[in-house]
Amino acid sequence: MSRKRRAPGERSWPPADAVAPLAAPVTDNHTHLPVPGLPPSGPGADAPLSAAELVERAAARGIRRIITSACEAPTWEGSLALARELPGVRVALAIHPNEAVLHAGVREMGPDGLEPRAEEHHDEPLDEAMSRLEALIRGAGDAVVAVGETGMDLFRTGERGAAVQREAFRAHIALAKELGLPLQIHDREAHEACAEVLLADGAPERTVLHCFSGGQALAQACAEHHWYASIAGPLTYPSNGALRDAVATIPEELLLVETDAPYLPPKAWRGRPNASYLMGDTVRFLAEQRGLDERAMCERLEATTTEVYGDWPAADAPR
Repeated sequence: MSRKRRAPGERSWPPADAVAPLAAPVTDNHTHLPVPGLPPSGPGADAPLSAAELVERAAARGIRRIITSACEAPTWEGSLALARELPGVRVALAIHPNEAVLHAGVREMGPDGLEPRAEEHHDEPLDEAMSRLEALIRGAGDAVVAVGETGMDLFRTGERGAAVQREAFRAHIALAKELGLPLQIHDREAHEACAEVLLADGAPERTVLHCFSGGQALAQACAEHHWYASIAGPLTYPSNGALRDAVATIPEELLLVETDAPYLPPKAWRGRPNASYLMGDTVRFLAEQRGLDERAMCERLEATTTEVYGDWPAADAPR
């Protein structure tokens, strides 16, 4: 259980002991660790914690392995360095669907109503960025355990951007299959579109819907096609009853858990930066929903994580 609750309006990092340690180790299979040398961004950027500190806090709470998703070109090299330097850390590499649109030179407003913001690294054409991505993954050895996050985001783009996302998604699917790596999928308001591409092109053997947000139809597709559903903090939000109903129908052997930090913290910490050391709240909520005790839930999640991504040395729990 969470030990402390936030004060109204508080936006700081929750304390290191905010969530009690889990009964057994669990992997955060999708987060975004800060990359040294790049400006901090997202929640918590005004008073950032280092990747090393976040990993240490996580290990103390039972989150002893972490997969950090580097899906913007400037983060690739630095994230690989984190995997080589920090205990228990591995990397997923990709070009995020919204990044693919910008690399392709498309500038259009999506349903979110926000103007796209291109940066200098988007001057690299999409095909060249994809070639560089492939070369990095091939040369990274066991530091890279997945291709991702890729997929489609129909909230952030219009029709031209959606077409770019679809082709970039297909290129990532092909790359994951060629390299024998799992695929992590970003799916925002694009459940049917993502499923259509996966079925048309043939999903990789280990396909993960990161931050699962689908309904009964997508849950059924996961069960039918053996796609994995990675569960994040939104499962705990009171308004997400439909999500809980859908997740309840997914077989336990297809469930993973993540933070997508620094975004989407569990209910008790909404409005504050998320981090792997808070993931125990999501694990315990999921265990309660499934009618499992905490240790059994942890062991089931960790076994599935190893089945999907393989095994690597975990960080030691601080004494």
